[in-house]
Amino acid sequence: MKPSHFRAVLVFCCLCLAAQNAGALDLAPYKDTEFAYSGYVGDTSNPLDLTIDYNELRDINARDEVPERRVKRAWVSLAPRKAEKDVAIETASGVLRTIATGVQDDAAFIVVYLHGKGGTRKQGSNDYTFGGNFNRIRNLAARNGGLYLTPDFSTFDETGAGEVKAILAAFSARSPQAKVIIACGSMGGFLCHRLAKDGEIGPTLDGMLFLGSFPDADFAGSAAFKAGMPVFIGHGTNDTTSPIAAMEEFAAFLRKAGGEGRVTLHRFNSGSHGTPVRMTDWRLVLNWMFGTAG
Repeated sequence: MKPSHFRAVLVFCCLCLAAQNAGALDLAPYKDTEFAYSGYVGDTSNPLDLTIDYNELRDINARDEVPERRVKRAWVSLAPRKAEKDVAIETASGVLRTIATGVQDDAAFIVVYLHGKGGTRKQGSNDYTFGGNFNRIRNLAARNGGLYLTPDFSTFDETGAGEVKAILAAFSARSPQAKVIIACGSMGGFLCHRLAKDGEIGPTLDGMLFLGSFPDADFAGSAAFKAGMPVFIGHGTNDTTSPIAAMEEFAAFLRKAGGEGRVTLHRFNSGSHGTPVRMTDWRLVLNWMFGTAG
């Protein structure tokens, strides 16, 4: 085993062990070899603050059949399509749509992915784009008694946040014991910040992922963060849309504001704006959140 790979496995194990509280939900392995980080760059003494070894030639060109459009078949299982439904929900905001993959009643956990600008509910349920990483979370949900939602919403302001809240409320009512995690891609983070501050839904959240997203100076005072919600930040070091320095400062600020031990930062070395969506290890991060959430 190469030293870099040994170090990757060691840090991976440390992060998993740190998260395993007694009785915590633990997702079973699924294609861990394919989706595990290839290694780390620099200091690995703190498993909550790491720089991931990312290489475009290896992690896009060698992984995709058609670069950035279609991953190779080895990274994908289409089994979750049997547990997928395109759902229309009647709410006070009108008819709202989401793709739901997994168990819709008494789910062990619910993961909601909020797309960025130009996306739709179909983006986060596409099995072949972003290196098959959406297919992985669909499999993790379907194979572990969970539910994965990729909703449509009309805006990135209060209106959109209200639509997502209504969709989540409808499914949470059917799975009242579920751990609830929201993942935000790029501008989807604007909705995540609003949901975190919501006095009703915020305290019920068990984790939030910011994937190539943006900071908010008021987040530390949000209902979700004050209730102990763990936060994951994944960001490319070469992101020109949202420069990484702001998210590094955001992570440091949250730790000082009472988030020590529940804020993880993964930098993807040389990665761009979309790299965290492609590369974030869903199983590693979710298991850490399940073990960290109060």
